[in-house]
Amino acid sequence: MTASESHVIEEEFVEAKNNWELEKLYVDLASAKGKALTPVEKKFLRGLLCGFSPAEIANTVYKTRSSSTVRVYLSNGLYKYIEEMLSNQSGSNIKVKNWSRVTQLLEKAGYKKNWVSIEAITNSVMTRKKEPLESVKIASVKQDWGEAVDVSVFYGRSRELKQLQDWVLEGSRLIVLLGMAGVGKTALSVKLAHECKDDFEFVIWRSLLSEPPLSIIVNQLIKFLAPPNAEIDNTVEGSISQLIEYMRSARCLIVLDSIDAILAGKEHKGQKDAATLSTIKYRPGYEGYGELIRRLGESKHQSCVLLTSREKPQTIAALSGESLPVKALKLTGLNKQDSLSILKAKGLNNIVEVEATTLIDWYAGNPLFLKLVATAIQELFDGSVYEFLQQGTVVFGEIRAILDEQFERLSHIEKQVMYWLALNQDFLSVRKLQKDILPRVSQRLILEAIELLQRRSLIERYSSSFSQSPVVIEYIAERLIEENMRSGNTHITSLLTNHPIFETQLKNYIRELRFNAGI
Repeated sequence: MTASESHVIEEEFVEAKNNWELEKLYVDLASAKGKALTPVEKKFLRGLLCGFSPAEIANTVYKTRSSSTVRVYLSNGLYKYIEEMLSNQSGSNIKVKNWSRVTQLLEKAGYKKNWVSIEAITNSVMTRKKEPLESVKIASVKQDWGEAVDVSVFYGRSRELKQLQDWVLEGSRLIVLLGMAGVGKTALSVKLAHECKDDFEFVIWRSLLSEPPLSIIVNQLIKFLAPPNAEIDNTVEGSISQLIEYMRSARCLIVLDSIDAILAGKEHKGQKDAATLSTIKYRPGYEGYGELIRRLGESKHQSCVLLTSREKPQTIAALSGESLPVKALKLTGLNKQDSLSILKAKGLNNIVEVEATTLIDWYAGNPLFLKLVATAIQELFDGSVYEFLQQGTVVFGEIRAILDEQFERLSHIEKQVMYWLALNQDFLSVRKLQKDILPRVSQRLILEAIELLQRRSLIERYSSSFSQSPVVIEYIAERLIEENMRSGNTHITSLLTNHPIFETQLKNYIRELRFNAGI
């Protein structure tokens, strides 16, 4: 390596020397390693001490956020030297679980300037014998779980949990969990927070289902993170800036559940014509949340914010990306094994495989739907899955209410696309949908409608084609039949009878109408 190359390496992350005893740390780590640290190892160490994640170090050094090279270097080198050094110093087994623990461990060991180590405090207390050892407070994670659900019983999601943990450890600033109602976003957010809590100094979980104003949420977060009696700026912009400053100075995990509760879902008056789409935006009075989310995603800080939502706000769509510090993960249903575990936990212990497969396929492994239908089978069919399957009704009760709520948020064109996808159960490409849909709609509007339906978690993409889950298809079929029977549109009703999916349901619906009318 030339002198000029060495100089470049030493120039990266040099601000670490302002807060850390670098030379002493280099010497002690060299002792643990058995030889001097390489310039690259020193560079990566300084990056960690500056609060940079492996992805951010890779971006600074190699101009790419692909952190595999840096992570291998750390795992096979620096982490081991740090563990060896600290274990020898403390006489106990110290483990570096991830990059964020490095600064915490080294700070406690006394390598940060103007820092008195825990051991020094303990020795001072024991020497003076003025107070018992137990009175010395050791830093721990400050936690506030709010209305978080109990996840002591948790099914599946090992792959998704691993992906989310990797994103957290790689330094993602903002993560969004997406999925239709009942798919398990809330439970997974709580599970992830419990799994990752030891990597943070602060953990706070909040639900937005009660639609709290932005000022209440931001004030709660600041009061939780700030020192006692800290004054909070009385403007939205100022309080958001304060919050971000606290998230820069300490490593925090913040979970905001059910962002969709504050999103607008209905078309505005006078906008029900076929050329209008209802975009995903915030309800009047809640627009400040969009600013909060944008700044949390764009501003550099060492914390992580996790959001859950049925719908992806435009801010997230613009900020997220595979190599960006803002990530989005869309949840689908559980696999067969985990779905079966839910059914058995609800008391369907004697369910046969073919019945279980049919039930799980009907509801696409949606945990909430499976729990609701299992309860109905117990209460209405004496636990007989066969009897339930024979009656043929898939969408009922709370399941129907949940789907109604999501469907009513759609624009006229989105509903039209949903109807057409249900009529054509084979996977449809954008081009085929634009060509075949009736009545005719412009290609631009079809493309925009499909994009919105994806962001609303109501359709699934397979390669370049789109489809719906079986339970959604059944719901759309019933709804379309009901609407056309109610309006007396015999032309469309006649058209529907040519589609096998609707024939049986149409007959059942007519039978119910006649029964209710006393015919």
